[in-house]
Amino acid sequence: MAEKKNKKETGFQIVKQTLKYFLPIAAKYKPGYFVLMALSIVINTVIPFINIFFPAMIIDELVSTLNITNIVIYTIITVAGNVLLNLLGNICYVSMEKYADSFENYFNIEIAKRAMEMDFPLTENKDALDQVEKAKQGMQWYSGGVHGICLKFQRIITGITTLAGVCAVLISGAPFMMLIAVIVLVITSYLNNKNNKIEIESYKELSKINRIFGYTLFELSDFRFGKDIRLYKAKNMMLNKGNEQANAMTKHWKALSRKQLPNSELDVVVGAIRDGVNYFYLAWLVLSGIITLGDFSKFSSAAGTFTMALQDIIYGYQEIVKSCTYAREYLLFMNYPPYISQGTEKPKDCEHTIEFRNVFFKYPNTENYILKGVSITLHSGEHLSVVGLNGAGKTTFIKLLCRLYDVTEGEILLDGKNIKEYDFEEYAKIFSVVFQDFKLFAFSILENIAADEAENEGTRERVEQLIKLVGLEEKTSSLEKGADTVLFKQFEEDGIEPSGGEQQKIAIARALYKNAPIVILDEPTAALDPVAEYDIYRQFDKLVGGKTAVYISHRLSSCKFCDKIAVFSDGVIKEYGTHDRLVGLKDGIYAEMFAAQAQYYT
Repeated sequence: MAEKKNKKETGFQIVKQTLKYFLPIAAKYKPGYFVLMALSIVINTVIPFINIFFPAMIIDELVSTLNITNIVIYTIITVAGNVLLNLLGNICYVSMEKYADSFENYFNIEIAKRAMEMDFPLTENKDALDQVEKAKQGMQWYSGGVHGICLKFQRIITGITTLAGVCAVLISGAPFMMLIAVIVLVITSYLNNKNNKIEIESYKELSKINRIFGYTLFELSDFRFGKDIRLYKAKNMMLNKGNEQANAMTKHWKALSRKQLPNSELDVVVGAIRDGVNYFYLAWLVLSGIITLGDFSKFSSAAGTFTMALQDIIYGYQEIVKSCTYAREYLLFMNYPPYISQGTEKPKDCEHTIEFRNVFFKYPNTENYILKGVSITLHSGEHLSVVGLNGAGKTTFIKLLCRLYDVTEGEILLDGKNIKEYDFEEYAKIFSVVFQDFKLFAFSILENIAADEAENEGTRERVEQLIKLVGLEEKTSSLEKGADTVLFKQFEEDGIEPSGGEQQKIAIARALYKNAPIVILDEPTAALDPVAEYDIYRQFDKLVGGKTAVYISHRLSSCKFCDKIAVFSDGVIKEYGTHDRLVGLKDGIYAEMFAAQAQYYT
């Protein structure tokens, strides 16, 4: 349905829709930009008429009266007028270019903000990721962004004002030239429109190539891959991949150029024929005594200006349609349909009970169910350990609990109400989660723990308390800048490279700082040995205290101090109960796992 709707939209509708969105934002953000644009329109309208009239007057003076005074005056007006107006025009253009950077930064930030707000499943969706790329490219060098669109809009307005004046000039003595210009312009506009359509179709194919190209040549140069590249001799593979994508990009642009070349060459030929016909026509008028040599210059310049003004209008319109088509990808991204429905309820400030009721789940565009009929209740203050082998569905269980995905069948209830009825941001506030693949930022330790609240009063004292609780005090006290020390060395020479254990402690401190009523550890210690993992879980359990807690592991580090244990296998909860009960089950999964790992926990 969406494709049919897009096909029915005319160029005018696309331009109208896009300008209606962008211009009010730009005018509110940088109103001075449009003052400069209006001034540029006036300047660019006046300059052609100086060059049409005054050189013609100079020529007539030279071949008739030879009035030196008039020649000097006309020459000064021509030169000074061009110099002053072009200088002023250049000042306007440069000033507008400065605004262009502000616009680009503004909309890049908006894209980043939208990307961080979009539903989590879309971050793993190919179409959504392609749309992000289209939005970025569509607002940059494809359309030129708001500045590029406004320049084309300015071109059209300037063309209209110039055309009105130049028509009056040509009608007065050489109306045939207008007919020639119109006929030629119809042909060249048709050719230009064909090239624009070719380019727009090419752009649709380019977003995927760009994304792969960017990953291969830019992201893989990240030093985080340094050890693996060196130890596994991956350099040649990466370079080959980079060459493949560079060649694919080059092949794409060559194909585009080949398709556009015939139209471009024909456009040059038609323009040359137009100029030849114009000169013959004006020469005939001079020889016939109908016009003077000065008029020859005037009408010749006027014809050129007439053609340019028409081109500015027609080509400008075609270009603005193309640019708005690109820029509209930004609108499509900003209005990308949500994957998860939004409720309006806000969780009450009370002790929470969460219930999975016959939950089935499979990831989008897949056929295999990861969870199959899972039913479990998590009571307030209860500590639950979720164990099982890799691929058993443990992390998926947590993603559903946090509503990063919606269930395929069944329902999840918070305090007896389906979690779909809650506003997602409000619902997310009740969880503090440390995932196995948690990420720390190349910012200070303080900012990594407190995030948005890093600059708030009292934050530093609280962060320092948490640093002490998680066992990082000795590390931070040894650093010159303490908690203000930047992690990693991407941007700061004095940044530190924390060990795996130190990173885990920072992530745990971040989870504790949020102070949510439900805390979750989803195998963040999987890279550690069982004893070290057990120590971290035990310490974390003490820090959590009476809060509701969920511990995820395929090892049994957290089980002995948890109230209940849920054993996942093949997407279902095969066993559920206390440690003492499950360890005594004959041929039980948990009993077998515990026996295999008992040396670490006894």
